[in-house]
Amino acid sequence: MMWRSKPTSLLLPLIFTSAICTHFSTLVSATPCPTESYHFAPRAPRTAEPQEFLDPTGPDFLLPQRPPSCSLPLLRHDFGDTYGRPPATAAYAPPPGCPAPWASVVLDLSVACAGEQYDRIAAVWLDGAELLRTSTAEPSESGVFWRVRKDITRYAALLRREEGGVASMMLENIVNDVFTGVYHVNVSLDFYMKEEEPTPGLESQYQPQLMLPTSKGASLIPNKRILGESKPQLEQKLRLSSSEADISNGAKAKVPPLYREPADLIIPISSNDSQTGFWFRIQNESDVHFKRIQIPKNAYRAVLEIYVSYHSNDEFWYSNPPNSYIQQNNLTTERGNGSFREVYATIDRRFVGSIVPFPVIFTGGINPLFWEPVVALGAFDLPSYNLDLTPFLGLLLDGRPHDLGIGVTDGIAFWLVDANLHLWLDSRSSCVTAKLLRYQAPKISVSRHSISHRLNGTFTIEAGRKSYFSGWVNSSMGNLTTDVNFKLKFKSLVGFTGNGNRKEVQMKAKLKTGVQIKEGPKAVLAQGSYKFKYPLLIVSSTLPAENNTYRMTTNLSHILSEQTSVMFDRGRTYSSITDQQKADGWMLVQDHSVLAGSAATLQTYQYRDHTGFSYSRRVTAEDGLLLSDNTTLSSEASFH
Repeated sequence: MMWRSKPTSLLLPLIFTSAICTHFSTLVSATPCPTESYHFAPRAPRTAEPQEFLDPTGPDFLLPQRPPSCSLPLLRHDFGDTYGRPPATAAYAPPPGCPAPWASVVLDLSVACAGEQYDRIAAVWLDGAELLRTSTAEPSESGVFWRVRKDITRYAALLRREEGGVASMMLENIVNDVFTGVYHVNVSLDFYMKEEEPTPGLESQYQPQLMLPTSKGASLIPNKRILGESKPQLEQKLRLSSSEADISNGAKAKVPPLYREPADLIIPISSNDSQTGFWFRIQNESDVHFKRIQIPKNAYRAVLEIYVSYHSNDEFWYSNPPNSYIQQNNLTTERGNGSFREVYATIDRRFVGSIVPFPVIFTGGINPLFWEPVVALGAFDLPSYNLDLTPFLGLLLDGRPHDLGIGVTDGIAFWLVDANLHLWLDSRSSCVTAKLLRYQAPKISVSRHSISHRLNGTFTIEAGRKSYFSGWVNSSMGNLTTDVNFKLKFKSLVGFTGNGNRKEVQMKAKLKTGVQIKEGPKAVLAQGSYKFKYPLLIVSSTLPAENNTYRMTTNLSHILSEQTSVMFDRGRTYSSITDQQKADGWMLVQDHSVLAGSAATLQTYQYRDHTGFSYSRRVTAEDGLLLSDNTTLSSEASFH
């Protein structure tokens, strides 16, 4: 996008989601970069009153609906001209009125902004451990506002410390005569006491240990249509569907403690320089960042939770052409290096797991008209990704420091990445023994094919990885072996036709993880299967118009599909989520400012589980206005 008020050299390092991209050479000077971010030019507001934006990605009653036992204001700040300044901070102490343990803790983020402004990336940390990664909406003169509620119960080890800590929030923004929008932010924590809330079930506790996104932004559902049962009955059925009683009756007693409670200790894998935010800034694939750690000798389980977002030249990594296409056409864009990325973790430079990140689109991306007032999947609550490192405790429990690293395969500037290491400690033993039994981690297989003639070209990538890790841990609960199987399949097509004026992007990512917990070589105590698919299709056509403008027409389809299955010896839970957005529209653009346009967006969210419970939500928006928001709940459907 074009910044009109400050020198480009100053703004290049700015952490903003809608990045600058230099235009092509004079050969195609009217054609935009391979994929752009945009900003609304000054315009009449859609509504006279401030407008609510939403990310309708889950049932609101998955979070507690009753009043909290206590609510704690955490941080309140107006993010005006904050570029280059350290994060906003506030002291945290556990609420004296409702001490731990808690059934649930919910982070409540409220944001409001009015004026002209770009979308921004932001994060909330507690003592360097990230709790939330989020991005902002692009405001209007009449104002916009939104709310994010995220279950952060898994961070109880940080929240219950008597000495408290320091909460931080980073949101770099620029305010001047042109960009007037100030982001007014309020963060609070809602605590729910255990005696008032049913204990979370094994399904919900087991799910987050792998790559399942740890939260989904829950929004209020204004229009509900109930089928079969009243809402209170369905809420109770939903709680029972994931309750411990459903799946652990008769299961061996030593399994539930592994997954019943949040971690006992969380070690931030983040930057020591809090002045620029706790995230690591990764500039290229050789820019691997490390944190030296030493874990307690009585840790019996370890899970690495990774937060990630991508910016500047890699904001649209899934649509980047190869460098050869840019060079042969003498293009000035730096958005290249192909369309495959993989975020990976290492212990002492040894590969221990990876993910392909879900392609979150920020509100200035592709076509900003798509994302008002319904933002793209995950834009308000970016997913985190979890790697079970329990098989590697045999490497970490030697009492010595170890380097935990994070990098991005094929990455270019820049990525913001950090992680939290969740550790479960054996309260009955001061020392736990462990051993890595099997380590199979062949290098990732990547196949690239290119066909091009001048500005027309087709570029495909296929990538795949299989890994298998196994290790035992001998604690007071016995000698248990954890096996982790991981499989990744990735396909991508980036194509240009019409002398570069039509672009098609196809991406399909499939990730499958299997975890098995055994006592001895054959006695399987529990096993989980986690499958993720996220296909993406973007087709854009660009035509030159008058006065150095161009008209871009775009069609988009974006899906997040998750299937989770957890089995014990006498029970099984199963859940499926499909979250899909379809959008189409056009916009008239000058430089990176949207002058006019029209767009329509449809979002459908479906959830089903092993009890027959199902939930669906269908939201439609057109030209910046919410047209419909309909929800269906049912417990009658069978689910296999």
